[in-house]
Amino acid sequence: MTPPTRPLFCATPAPFRLAGVALSLLAEGALWWAAERTLIVADLHLEKGSSFARRGMLLPPYDTGATLARLAALAVRLEPARIIALGDSFHDRRGAERLAAADRETLVGLTAAAEWIWIAGNHDPEPPEGVGGWATSELAIGPLHVRHEPRAGALPGEIAGHLHPAARVAARGRSLRRRCFAADPHRLVLPAFGAYAGGLNVLDPAFSTLFRGRAFHAWVCGAETVHPVAAARLLAG
Repeated sequence: MTPPTRPLFCATPAPFRLAGVALSLLAEGALWWAAERTLIVADLHLEKGSSFARRGMLLPPYDTGATLARLAALAVRLEPARIIALGDSFHDRRGAERLAAADRETLVGLTAAAEWIWIAGNHDPEPPEGVGGWATSELAIGPLHVRHEPRAGALPGEIAGHLHPAARVAARGRSLRRRCFAADPHRLVLPAFGAYAGGLNVLDPAFSTLFRGRAFHAWVCGAETVHPVAAARLLAG
């Protein structure tokens, strides 16, 4: 008897094209490039809880475990050949040294199972040591260019993180705030994947320079899929 085929996605991915390349926006806040078997995530901010604790601001120390568990589940489901982390993967330069043994084991397992690429971020300009993968400041794969911080005037095909986009929308008589992708056909900014990472409203001036003169959509992360919302329908705050 032929075993049942495991579905590729438990949730419904949202199809999206950037610089002519077919991509999938995932409700988890990650990007899937099926043709290249490449999974892209931004702003993991691992060990943010322990970083705050060192400065006397106590947070539950479970953010790294929760973030890596979500990422590991995606890796099991999609079986990527390559994983790209778009910078600020650790909340500070010493974050990798503070990993709990179980979290380190999970991360090393992820970096061993696929080609893992660390993109340098402003929080972690130097690559972490002892956890695998290789590092670079930015990377071009075909027509797409991945980097940590988006640049105004960049060539079409830019994929970046850094800004932690979030959107506020009206729904059933109340407003909801959710992580989102900020995108037009030329540029894509990913939401932060980290459990403790916050969000910046996509109507903030930080985004206006990136999409100036071009209409963009906030692809809002829901429980099961990603919903496109035109900029004109977004709320401030």
